[in-house]
Amino acid sequence: WYYLCGLCLGGVAVGIGVAGGDADAVSTSRRALRSAKIPESEFTTLPNGLKYYDITVGSGLKAVKGSRVAVHYVAKWKGITFMTSRQGLGVGGGTPYGFDIGNSERGNVLKGLDLGVEGMKVGGQRLIIVPPELAYGKKGVQEIPPNATIELDVELLSVKQNSYGTPVKIIEG
Repeated sequence: WYYLCGLCLGGVAVGIGVAGGDADAVSTSRRALRSAKIPESEFTTLPNGLKYYDITVGSGLKAVKGSRVAVHYVAKWKGITFMTSRQGLGVGGGTPYGFDIGNSERGNVLKGLDLGVEGMKVGGQRLIIVPPELAYGKKGVQEIPPNATIELDVELLSVKQNSYGTPVKIIEG
């Protein structure tokens, strides 16, 4: 029940279009995923147990609570990709995933993704280590067992300042 529209949990799908400039982002992501493992001591740890490391700090708008964002993500458990927005045809590959920052409180997006993207700037790429209580918890989901820590590689593509529930189409390019 944690799967609907990528990492959302039953929310409304967001219409997103992305054009141009995405080839470098895919290349950067693949390099990051193939590179040597970054020691956990290099990660920033939040009080809730979530850890993150900025591979690239973006220079665009900042994702704050209430913003609608579009991201590309790769979700891994024990180094194996179990979900990604990057599958698909074309240079950029895949369809970005959109959600409202702060929406995990409503159960519409994975808490670890929501909290991990908050504070990022457009163009940024972040590795996030999500503890079980901010991921799939004691129940797990499909191939992810209970109490599993997952890893996310997230690239912030766009931010639109907007209130919850208002239909918005995010277009970059």
